[in-house]
Amino acid sequence: MEVKAICKNARISAKKMRDVASAVRGMPVAKAIDVLSYSPKKGAYLINKTIKSAVANAENNNGLAADELVLKSVRVDEGVTYRRTMQRARGSANIIRKRTAHITVILSNNEG
Repeated sequence: MEVKAICKNARISAKKMRDVASAVRGMPVAKAIDVLSYSPKKGAYLINKTIKSAVANAENNNGLAADELVLKSVRVDEGVTYRRTMQRARGSANIIRKRTAHITVILSNNEG
């Protein structure tokens, strides 16, 4: 059985987040949480939070045990890009892009 959790509009670029996601993809949940808790990156904190949400969904909604769950997929997509302007010399302006990301975590138990 598969269980899903989604975090939308996380304030980090998807490019920075994908490195962290590829490091834990396919791991058992307990090992992935241990790896992410010792990583200094902001993306590790956000993915860890989403994995814990998916585990809570599995336990409360479907009655699955957390020990049997494995990360089937961790997907990071681009979200909305907020555009801001910074004033420059001679009346011109630069665009500052504040990027966001959508994190999707799918867990499955070993009974395939």
